[in-house]
Amino acid sequence: MQAIEIAEHGAPEVLRACQRPDPVAGAGDVLIRVRASGVNRPDVLQRKGHYPVPPGASDLPGLEVAGEIVGGDPQAMAEAGFRPGDRVCALVQGGGYAELCVAPVAQCLPVPEGWTDVEAAGLPETFFTVWSNVFQRGRLAAGETLLVQGGTSGIGVTAIQLGKAFGATVLATAGSDEKVAACLKLGADHAINYRSQDFAAETKRLTQGRGADVILDMVAGDYLPREIDCLADDGRLVIIALQGGSKAELDLSALMRRRLTVTGSTLRPRPVAFKAVIARELRERVWPLLAERRITPVVFRTFAPAQAAEAHALMESNQHIGKLMLVW
Repeated sequence: MQAIEIAEHGAPEVLRACQRPDPVAGAGDVLIRVRASGVNRPDVLQRKGHYPVPPGASDLPGLEVAGEIVGGDPQAMAEAGFRPGDRVCALVQGGGYAELCVAPVAQCLPVPEGWTDVEAAGLPETFFTVWSNVFQRGRLAAGETLLVQGGTSGIGVTAIQLGKAFGATVLATAGSDEKVAACLKLGADHAINYRSQDFAAETKRLTQGRGADVILDMVAGDYLPREIDCLADDGRLVIIALQGGSKAELDLSALMRRRLTVTGSTLRPRPVAFKAVIARELRERVWPLLAERRITPVVFRTFAPAQAAEAHALMESNQHIGKLMLVW
């Protein structure tokens, strides 16, 4: 099969086309003929050598795909209601930048009715991540306020739309007036330009001093004390990336006095059983919204596989709004 591999750790140019043996589906797996692959920031980190491949996973980058089931474990497929020929999207531990990809059946979801493979391939990584962190760990409830850091990233676009769909007031930060406007168009109640405004002060002003009940943070670093400052009492801060650094100073007395929770997670190394629970909840609670187009994909640009380096360079420039996709 054709694939894109990381020849060595470094700049986007280390991505190169290659031929690899066709993967073989094992027990509990399906083999997918990939039509589209999502490009995500963890792929960039892996390329740079900052995101180790979990034991047993493919060394090829790519954590989400959409396409057609062409084989796999018959019993597992039958139990999940799938069969060869079905169009699915899937979360994988690696191997997505390829014409064929193995995925656990439990991490597959049907392509929503009326959606293209390109649209569907942009669902798994962000939807699994947002559901796990905002709704399971962060326990966001209707009527609460969610602050999304980086509202025009793939994660941000998903968090804004899911937050609104489940009855929250959504605030989002972005780095330009254009991106602020995009957040509002996606449904955010308020958007804050973090380059010209103090997001903590704005969050408190927009909530009449109460603060956000849940903050989804992809920055960490020196954002942490400001996020603690603009959390509501009993608020939950969920950290999913460290773009601002892994070290921060924390006032523990504020956590104690205001009963705050600071938590975080990584999704890739978690076992299939954990991700299967997320998949079931998404299929039950979110997939109907997708079929109704109450939540819509935002695909910024598509690339041929040979343009993977260009896709990574765009990802690192932060000039995009929504998802970047490879089309096979």
